[in-house]
Amino acid sequence: MFTPDQSLLRGVTQRRLGRRDALRLGGLSALGAALAACGVQGTGQPAAGVDPGALADFWHGKQKNGKLDFANWPLYMDPKRPELKTFTERTGIQVNYQEVIQEMGPWFAKVQPQLSAKQSIGFDLMVITNGIQFGQFRSAGFLAPLDHDQLPNFTRNAAPKYAQEAFDQGNVFSVPWASGITGIAYDPEKTGREITSLADLWDPAFKGKVGMMSDHTELANFGLLASGIKPAGSTEDDWRKAAAKLKRQKDAGLVRKYYEQDYVDALGNGELWISQAWSGDVFQKNLSDGTNLKFVIPREGGTIWTDNFAIPITAANPVDALMLIDFFYETANAASLAEYINYVCPVPGAQAQIKKDAAALSGTDRKDMERIAASPLVFPSEADYAKLHYYVNFNTAEEQQTFSSIFDPIVLG
Repeated sequence: MFTPDQSLLRGVTQRRLGRRDALRLGGLSALGAALAACGVQGTGQPAAGVDPGALADFWHGKQKNGKLDFANWPLYMDPKRPELKTFTERTGIQVNYQEVIQEMGPWFAKVQPQLSAKQSIGFDLMVITNGIQFGQFRSAGFLAPLDHDQLPNFTRNAAPKYAQEAFDQGNVFSVPWASGITGIAYDPEKTGREITSLADLWDPAFKGKVGMMSDHTELANFGLLASGIKPAGSTEDDWRKAAAKLKRQKDAGLVRKYYEQDYVDALGNGELWISQAWSGDVFQKNLSDGTNLKFVIPREGGTIWTDNFAIPITAANPVDALMLIDFFYETANAASLAEYINYVCPVPGAQAQIKKDAAALSGTDRKDMERIAASPLVFPSEADYAKLHYYVNFNTAEEQQTFSSIFDPIVLG
């Protein structure tokens, strides 16, 4: 059982920045933007869903080969790879694990030519974030349909919320690796009261002490929720209404700055009293620096992002990939991973296992492990999940561009 290295904890939170940049509409690489603008023609299964016949056709004749190439983000697993060693000991499957994904735009641009040509990308399994590029992978037919008959641990142990993902309803092409929550973080000594509502981000009492995100997707979704609009299914008129509300917040001088990940340090040093925030940042800031920041999902709702297991359509070893996916949905393995990365764990039962692991430790190690097990930022309650929304969905590249043009001026103007 792995005990988190305290010297790594602050570094761990920094890895999230690359994936947040991947969701920023204005942050697409030139090639990624071009692909988004012109569309990507795929050669695989259409994204609307997979009928049983197509599912059977893909998996017919596929068998375990004893090897697997796995592409992931940096610092998203203990460098000693204890889970992968256990998997190999149990199954005999050798895993070539590579930390080769830095941002979603460049990753999609890199593998798109091979996938369009029905060629291998050199990986059988990858972790990709919900957002623009996930939609491109899916709509182009680049993702293999998952055979849930071979994923009994996912069916048994995953939180129900993950079967309702707007970007992949029913987990046709993906299941979560880990998730995070966007809500509000605040310093109770500065605010002088409990924070419960998005309206607190518009409170004149906090003028000049409010932080909002420069990530257009995150900013827009909070504007929508603050306007009483659910992001999923929102329209251009809804976006303009949300943008007007955010503009009023800016014009009133409430927002000190539109931050990237540096908001968490601004909260820690008192520059900010209250800010839009990512759950993992707040947990790790308190754990590593001894701060007493609070994180809340506002009553109007927050957003949830998910990094997802997915199998490229040209995978040479898809059965081995499915076996590894299901392995990580065993409670003990999910707990081991969560103990290191501290993001939202998709397996609620892992919480009890982490408590057991904590009981075997002593001193500071035990206390830190108990904090992980008890944290709603790692194990949200069902009530928390009920308040979380996935991001705005786009059906066309034109919608993406319109959305960006509406919210760009708030941050850049």
